[in-house]
Amino acid sequence: MPAGNDIAVRGFTLIELLVTLVILALLTTAAAPMMQLTAKRAKEQELRRALWQIRDAIDAYKLAADDGLIAHTPDKSGYPPTLQTLVAGVENIKGPARRKIYFMRQIPRDPFAADPDAGNEQTWRKRSYASSFEEPGFGDFEGEDVYDVRSGSKGIGLDGRPYAEW
Repeated sequence: MPAGNDIAVRGFTLIELLVTLVILALLTTAAAPMMQLTAKRAKEQELRRALWQIRDAIDAYKLAADDGLIAHTPDKSGYPPTLQTLVAGVENIKGPARRKIYFMRQIPRDPFAADPDAGNEQTWRKRSYASSFEEPGFGDFEGEDVYDVRSGSKGIGLDGRPYAEW
């Protein structure tokens, strides 16, 4: 026997490689929707957190105004004139040093905002205290103060509710 016939050829056939590639493609397409769902859920949690922070700061401002810590006239609602006021702070008129009271470090961005060039405050739809409850006019009529904020997104959440109604 010749010595060259003892060697067995090892490796993958073309069909084995194709089957492997098909299985990998199926796994990838199955994982993609799960990754999208996870990303959307994370953005929704970020939206909830941002809304809570802003609304909590608006309520703290109103409470400070009602307690007489912030100067405002009786014809005003006592809510902040802009979201930026919550960051810039207002003078504590009852404090001995008249130091500023700050309600937020920064305005969070709406995670579902469509315009990447808009400033953080412009990503939110604002509602005035003077607007009607039946037709709140978020973003349409801001008025003289900020009573509430909502997302400007037209998207629908995983719970079936539009983000603009959160």
